[in-house]
Amino acid sequence: MSNAVLDIKDKPTPVQLVTLSFQHMFAMFGSTILVPQLVGLSPAIALLTSGIATLFFLLITKFQVPAYLGSSFAFIAPIILATKTGGVGSAMIGAMAVGITYGIVSLVIWKSGYKWIMKILPPIVVGPVIMVIGLGLSGTAVNMAMNVDGEYSFLHFSAALVTLFTAIIFTIFFRGILSTMPILIGLIVGYVYSMIIGIVDYSPIAKADFFALPDFLIPGVHYDFEITTKLLLTMVPIVIVTISEHIGHQLVLGKVVNRDYIKEPGLHRSLLGDGLGTFISALIGGPPKTTYGENIGVLAITRVYSVYVIAGAAVVAVLLSFFGKAMAVIATIPTSVLGGVSILLFGIIAASGLRMLVDNHIDFGNSRNLVIASVILVIGIGGAKFVISESLSIEGMALAAIIGVLLNAILPGKKEADIPVSYKQNENS
Repeated sequence: MSNAVLDIKDKPTPVQLVTLSFQHMFAMFGSTILVPQLVGLSPAIALLTSGIATLFFLLITKFQVPAYLGSSFAFIAPIILATKTGGVGSAMIGAMAVGITYGIVSLVIWKSGYKWIMKILPPIVVGPVIMVIGLGLSGTAVNMAMNVDGEYSFLHFSAALVTLFTAIIFTIFFRGILSTMPILIGLIVGYVYSMIIGIVDYSPIAKADFFALPDFLIPGVHYDFEITTKLLLTMVPIVIVTISEHIGHQLVLGKVVNRDYIKEPGLHRSLLGDGLGTFISALIGGPPKTTYGENIGVLAITRVYSVYVIAGAAVVAVLLSFFGKAMAVIATIPTSVLGGVSILLFGIIAASGLRMLVDNHIDFGNSRNLVIASVILVIGIGGAKFVISESLSIEGMALAAIIGVLLNAILPGKKEADIPVSYKQNENS
């Protein structure tokens, strides 16, 4: 794209800085607060860490990449599983391990280039694993939407449907900035509808202070720092998907702002920034981070690529996280409303995996591709478990990702065509 209103290093006026920063903050807000609500973390700490992670990302990438980091949906199921087996502290330690893994991969890329990644993580592996992420969470979304304490409630389900259809309408029929924030608007409309039908509990708002510290989770203070093999096998394999997602975002962002971010500042820097953001987030109790497509959409619509604006949005998120009343309002969002937007979001995640297969012309007439995709889908969605010992097992999404990589490595018939189309286009540009 061309004709930038503000290019990467251009400084906006004070009015532009405020208005455009709030646009980016609102674009990421709905998804960023949804993840902690689903996994039992603090929305305030998710907002705080999204702002901090984004500022570190900008620093690591030499203020050349206008990307915003928000809560990652890929780690919802692993965080829930890690929390069940070892408490919330266990999930945070796992997230730190993910950040360290990003750092190791970025170091290898710095020394040896990036093409080896796509030989390990071709679309036929990553696409089905992404589908597993979305479809594996579908039962959770539906249960949240229609059940209260395990019992069906039409009243609550109606709130979920209002939320869902609002998000759909703003996704399909609206253009411009509003089309980049259907989740936020869906949550607002669903919340208002829930107020009308009387299913909102206002007591947390009355009890909350106007200003309050987020709920920090510090290792050694709020939980014991204990790393186990089972924890690492639950969380770390998901980087198979998130690294691929990161690369895809960098390619798309590069096309929007007319830069080659794979070469400058380099994939190793952007991946390190993502990993450092995830590590710092987990260190104080926040969920893992990822670059947000919603904010890339805002860049494309406004043609304002200034990193000052992205930094401004990060500062706004940090400040908002200390407003206790605002965070209390978020805490009163009915579970059914969250379920409504989750139905759309988890479905979009699954569909994006399918789209990866279509965009890269994966031939399912080829038995090799059919076998790899089939095994990944059934093992991941079916919740298969590989028990190594009484205290050590690999299951679900993590097991599916590992088996997908192994099948791709050992089955005959691997071709150069497995390399994503977007990578080939980037190399030829």
